[in-house]
Amino acid sequence: MDLSNNRVTKLLKIKYPILEGGMAWVGTAKLAACVSNAGGLGTIGSGNMEASILKKQIETIKQLTDKPYAVNVIMLNPHIDEVIDLLIEEKVPVVVLGAGNSSKYITKLKQNGITTLAVVSSENLALRLENAGVDAIIGEGMESGGHIGDVTTMVLIPKLKSLLKVPVIAAGGIAEGRGALAAFALGAEAIQMGTRFIATYECEAHENYKRKIIEAGIRDTIVTGLKFGNPARIIKTPFGKKIAKLESSSPEEAEEALVGSLKRAFLYGDEESGSFMAGQSAGLINEIKSVKEVIDEIVFYLEQH
Repeated sequence: MDLSNNRVTKLLKIKYPILEGGMAWVGTAKLAACVSNAGGLGTIGSGNMEASILKKQIETIKQLTDKPYAVNVIMLNPHIDEVIDLLIEEKVPVVVLGAGNSSKYITKLKQNGITTLAVVSSENLALRLENAGVDAIIGEGMESGGHIGDVTTMVLIPKLKSLLKVPVIAAGGIAEGRGALAAFALGAEAIQMGTRFIATYECEAHENYKRKIIEAGIRDTIVTGLKFGNPARIIKTPFGKKIAKLESSSPEEAEEALVGSLKRAFLYGDEESGSFMAGQSAGLINEIKSVKEVIDEIVFYLEQH
């Protein structure tokens, strides 16, 4: 496969068509810089950050790389308007919008020279965002970790490819060269990975988090939050099983227990009250590698096929 003539690499001004998924807490400036320096597009996961906290992350990544990088922004962030203004002020090269209809922010970002991508899990939202002027669409299948839709990558990507004029980037279930090659065969022009980058030396997640990924099988994740209309895929733990039961018997208690649970998993590796967000691809990951090794191995596989 020839990766030199690729719309996504040209659009993003990166060497390889590999993006880091926008992971709240886990997607730090340090990890994002490593992905960018290795030829991909590193992404700071802003989650629910206030603008002042995100500003420090942006200052950090500017010190660690001179390559393009992205900031992922979710529509659920209560500080989103201030965050968007900060991204424009800081001249962030790429913004990835997700977790909802982000059309109201696309024009403002593009008017300020920011390349704008959006994550979708349905064809209807993809078409709406294309009409709003988005530069590329990331189709995220339900195999993904974190917040998910209900369509698989295998079905979503060819559907988006058949409908859209802008490039389609595949996310969900990809952790190695074979998955990347399959995504391209489905019509994607780039891939996005999250879980694979957690299990790297450079990721700042607690060692328990990384260990859970490399020890997981392909059926060792569950989906929580369905009762609240906010489904998220996490690694199966006693806490995760507890949440699943509470969602049926006491939804309010379950929702309260989930608050701050990703932070507890990331910082402390807390198995009793932490949500270890990860995709089904955790079952394909057997060892910790460097970010560069992960990217180089995928690129080598693609170039050989």
